[in-house]
Amino acid sequence: MFPEALTAGYRSFLSDRFPQESRRFKQLATSQAPEVLVISCCDSRVAPEAIFDAGPGELFVVRNVANIVPPHETGGQYHGTSAAIEFAIQALEVKHIVVLGHATCGGIKAFANKADPLSPGNFIGKWVSLVAPAEAKAGDSSAPDYLTRLEHAMVSQSLENLLTFPFIKERVDAGKLQLHGAHFGVASGQLLVRNPETGDFAPAVDGAGQAIRPAAMMSCN
Repeated sequence: MFPEALTAGYRSFLSDRFPQESRRFKQLATSQAPEVLVISCCDSRVAPEAIFDAGPGELFVVRNVANIVPPHETGGQYHGTSAAIEFAIQALEVKHIVVLGHATCGGIKAFANKADPLSPGNFIGKWVSLVAPAEAKAGDSSAPDYLTRLEHAMVSQSLENLLTFPFIKERVDAGKLQLHGAHFGVASGQLLVRNPETGDFAPAVDGAGQAIRPAAMMSCN
C-alpha cells in the first residue's frame, strides 16, 4: 500500500499549495529555468528547498551521500551526479552552483570511522572513498570537532572537483558561473557560507538576519 503519510501530504498539497501556485505549475509544465544548482546530501534532514525557502522551479537539486562531487572522468557507465551537473550547466545554463554540506553527516562519519559494509556490494564504502583527498585538510582526527572539519573539507573538495569538469571551468573562467560552498547546522538551523579566498566558513547572516556578505557575489578561485 502506498504510504498513508504521503497520501495525506498530497491531499494537503492539492487543497492548499497547488491552488495558490497553479499558474506557476502550468508555466513549469513546459520549461524550467532555475539559476542555481544545489548539490546536497540525500539525508532526509537536509532539504535545500526548505532551507532556502524556494518554490517550484527555483532550484535544480542533485542529492547523494555526503554531497560528493566526483572528479571528472569518462570511464565506466553510470555517472548520476555528473549527469545532473552536465544537464544543469550545459542545458539549463545555471549561474550558480552551491555545494551544501551539513552537520552530523552519516556519509562523512562512515568514511571517518571506516564503517563496516551494509551489503556485499559496499556501495556506501566505495562512494565515500571519494572523501579521502579531503581527509588531509581536516587536521587532527582525534580533535573533538574533527567530523565538522571533515564536513567542511569535503565541501571544499567537491568545489575543487567541480573545476575538473572542462565545461564548468570554462564558464567560471568566463565569469558566467559562480561556485559556492555552504554548511547547514541541522539542530541550530545555522547556515555557514565558505569564503572562497580563505576557505573558512562563517555565518551567512547575523543575529538580526542580515546578510554578512552577499553569497551571490562569491566565486571559487
